[in-house]
Amino acid sequence: MSLFSTGKVSKQYGVSVRTLRYYDQIGLLLPSIKSESGSRLYTREDLQLLEKITLLKSLSLPLTEIKKIISEVTIKDILTVQKKDVQTQLDQFHSAFEKINTLLHILELQGELDWEHILSLVQANEDKKTVEKNQTWETFFSDNERQMLETSLPKLEDASTTKWVNIIKRIEICLKNNREPTSEDGHIIASDVLLLSHEMFQGDTELEEKFWNARKSETSSRSLNLYPVSHEVLDFLEKSITSYQTINP
Repeated sequence: MSLFSTGKVSKQYGVSVRTLRYYDQIGLLLPSIKSESGSRLYTREDLQLLEKITLLKSLSLPLTEIKKIISEVTIKDILTVQKKDVQTQLDQFHSAFEKINTLLHILELQGELDWEHILSLVQANEDKKTVEKNQTWETFFSDNERQMLETSLPKLEDASTTKWVNIIKRIEICLKNNREPTSEDGHIIASDVLLLSHEMFQGDTELEEKFWNARKSETSSRSLNLYPVSHEVLDFLEKSITSYQTINP
């Protein structure tokens, strides 16, 4: 029978000698052999029990609770619970990652962030807002159209949003430098937008036109909870596309 000293167990499992002695004192982990001099020796079965204790502690269970259930649960039970806990943490990290990406894209668009943007992403009633948003989309689009838009429209947390952010920036530069929508710069922007739009709506021109008509309306955009784009930018874009399509039917 293999026996392991307190020092060896401490080193192998990363548990201090003091902790092992405490477990012994409270009756949580009793060494199978204890000499008259006080030396503790642990068997492989003792070490398996220590592994269970360590796993249960990682779930933030107090020692008093661990002592009550330690003999009733298996390693598989503990790992299953721990897996769920880790998955919950991963979901939370993923959600936080998306929110940070959203804020970064808003920062790219506006050059600054205000508390309204930040609070809107972390407030507790996000589910309620999502329900209200879905109800609003139902008034504009059919079930099939909403499913299509759900998968194709870029979200602020997505990397693909950068393409649209850059287009908005290019239009803003044109406006700043008094370049007309009919200029070469305007036509290049129009060409890029048409390509992105065709890719986004997968060739569904009817849905594409329906969406952009709603997008051009400030009221509809607000109702659909779309990111606000200035009227000047949308007007430039519409005129540049019209001019481009006249030359390139």
